Amino acid sequence: MSKTKNYRFTPLWLAVAVVFGILIGTFYANHFSGNRLNIINSSGNKLNNLLHIIDDQYVDTVNINDLVEKAMPQILAELDPHSVYITARDGQIANDDLRGSFSGIGIEFTIRQDTIRVQNVISNGPAERAGMLAGDKIVEVDDSVFVGKKVTNEEAMHRLKGPKDTKVKLGIIRYGEKSVRHVTVTRGEIPTKSVTACYMLDDESGYIRMKNFGENTYPELLIALAKLSQKNFQNLVIDLRGNTGGYLESAVQIANEFLAKGQLIVYTEGRRYPRQEYRADGRGSYQRIPLVVLVDESSASASEILAGSIQDNDRGTIVGRRSFGKGLVQKPMEFSDHSMIRLTIARYYTPSGRCIQKPYADGEDYEGDWIHRYQHGEFFSQDSIKHTGPAYHTNNGRTVYGGGGITPDIFIPEDTIGMTSYYKEASMTGLILQFAYNYTDENRAKLSKMTDVWEMERYLKSQNTVEKFVVFADKNGLKRRNLMIQKSHKLLERFVNSRIIYNILNDEAWTEYLNHDDPVILESLRIFKEGEAFPGKKPADKTKKGKLAMMFDKASQKTPKQYLAHA
Repeated sequence: MSKTKNYRFTPLWLAVAVVFGILIGTFYANHFSGNRLNIINSSGNKLNNLLHIIDDQYVDTVNINDLVEKAMPQILAELDPHSVYITARDGQIANDDLRGSFSGIGIEFTIRQDTIRVQNVISNGPAERAGMLAGDKIVEVDDSVFVGKKVTNEEAMHRLKGPKDTKVKLGIIRYGEKSVRHVTVTRGEIPTKSVTACYMLDDESGYIRMKNFGENTYPELLIALAKLSQKNFQNLVIDLRGNTGGYLESAVQIANEFLAKGQLIVYTEGRRYPRQEYRADGRGSYQRIPLVVLVDESSASASEILAGSIQDNDRGTIVGRRSFGKGLVQKPMEFSDHSMIRLTIARYYTPSGRCIQKPYADGEDYEGDWIHRYQHGEFFSQDSIKHTGPAYHTNNGRTVYGGGGITPDIFIPEDTIGMTSYYKEASMTGLILQFAYNYTDENRAKLSKMTDVWEMERYLKSQNTVEKFVVFADKNGLKRRNLMIQKSHKLLERFVNSRIIYNILNDEAWTEYLNHDDPVILESLRIFKEGEAFPGKKPADKTKKGKLAMMFDKASQKTPKQYLAHA
């Protein structure tokens, strides 16, 4: 009987022994290995496991949140060049240009000698109402000295921008004064414009320049077109040079103004995002106007969507140099702390079916592509353009290429006449910008009385600003080179005077001055005159002339008013 009872409890004792053994093993595993096995073999992913191990076992105390902040950009960089992580602090700044406004004090500034210099004060903005003037130097922010190496663009924007109706106390030094004066500025909503220039190139041709594609770009474009309509424009140049892009929807809205009903503008497609097509609805008011679109190596993203839709539908002529080559679509996703990622979710394709994204895998130097293009000669010769994608065809059967930007219908090389090492050093070192700012500051009272760009241009010519710059540069480390200066005189004068005009007048005046002898603008006017604005269609029966003949034949061509005045 007793033996039977002992056998009956044997399974129970075995079970107790097993449990006891597990507890002992777990104790020693936790005690001697920091629960390493549990972490590594848990159901979480390796990245989470790694963070747990570091947090639990690393020799020094680690701020895991800081580690994650530093790791996220590196993780996203492994995907593609345009999937990015944006910190909570930088998120607002990153969206301001596209949002159409920001909350701040209403100034445009530059940083010279580790000090904020006010370049322009927005009319009727908070800074102007507080009494600030262009030329003021900001040396204090909220009773703290703000000069020196800590003064960066990012830090300055962080301190000067802020929620609407909040106040910031600034210490400023005005030109000709030694003491610091203090002003308190109440921050307000400051509009930012996408359309930075709109004027008539000649009696028939309107011109619009867009710097990006934001929330307000489409209504701004409609206002610009209405302004040109009052001047009876018959042709239109849309300048997308330097336009780095923005919202796809904005590009679609603008393309819709120029395309016929049903014409494909763009389509997007991704692994988790089925093909989505965007087509013109036929309600655009400018479907027949002769159109030229200007692009260069800085035109990207939404710029390429607009240019591609115009090119593939044979709606207008693309002029300039090959565009950047960004064919990826990003979706913004915000975290609870207001940091965010922009994750690539799809590719976009022009109407002919081409994706214009340039290569970025297999060791391709994505950021250095501009330098490679320049060294390869692409900026100077159309024959140097290398297409990485297959050939496609427009509606009228013209051949176009994908894989690396929009190749223009008419190539205009970068102008190198007068280029010297002296000019390159003067421009690349920032000496021209420094001189222009100093000259503007010292002559602000005189220059501010001039409201017309050509009046100011004539005055600056009479002041021999090039010689004044050469003296300034020589004192600041750029040795005088008389032969090079003579060769580059026109380029130096153009750069120096344009920056002074920009400092005193506005972006439109600056653009108008630079455009007056721009070969790309002159070629656009020739296209209109020759009836070549609609590629693939037979032009009107006109006697063909060479480009130079057209530029200077005043009897047969209306060149820009300002070009005639300064030929």
